[in-house]
Amino acid sequence: MRGLWKPRVLGAWRVPATGPVILAGNHVHNLDGPMIIGTAPRPVHFLVKSEAFAGPFGPLLRALGQVEVNRESADRAAVTGALRVLAQGGVLGIFPEGSRGEGDFAELRSGLAYFALRSAAPVVPVAVLGSKERRSRALPGLPPLRGRIDVVYGEPFRAGDGSGRRTRAALDDATRRIQRRLTAHLEEAGCRTGRRVPTDFAYQDEG
Repeated sequence: MRGLWKPRVLGAWRVPATGPVILAGNHVHNLDGPMIIGTAPRPVHFLVKSEAFAGPFGPLLRALGQVEVNRESADRAAVTGALRVLAQGGVLGIFPEGSRGEGDFAELRSGLAYFALRSAAPVVPVAVLGSKERRSRALPGLPPLRGRIDVVYGEPFRAGDGSGRRTRAALDDATRRIQRRLTAHLEEAGCRTGRRVPTDFAYQDEG
């Protein structure tokens, strides 16, 4: 990542140096995952769609310890693998929106909240900005080579309310709490970097 582009990494010191951590990133481009993996201060084990393992990068992804997940069904093996990463004190990477989109955290799946509640690991928001703003003429679909991409880490937080509950209601509450924090971090990252971020979505707090 550092050889092909010029990532500017901000706030990497916010990632706890030891213990289980979940990195939660926005996802607008296929480059976002590799950019986080290539610039993070600790090795990251991402939940990666099974289709990516079918191609030539499959052996590399496995060698790097990435976790294969089948998005078409409830993949128990992927859940077990992700929890194992956290139980061993590692860093789990996840895109809580589930797939590439607007990257505004408007629609979050409950997977992130589930892993956070089960492991009690802190969540660190990550905003990758600039991966889709411009396209390379030499490599269609990719940002211009040697172009700047910002990777901004936010303050770690706990997804739970401190009660230790793992009920459906607790999972829904944690998802809303996560959504607020990730959306706020995305807006802050845009201000810090001068990058344009999605603004159509604004989370309305209950009450």
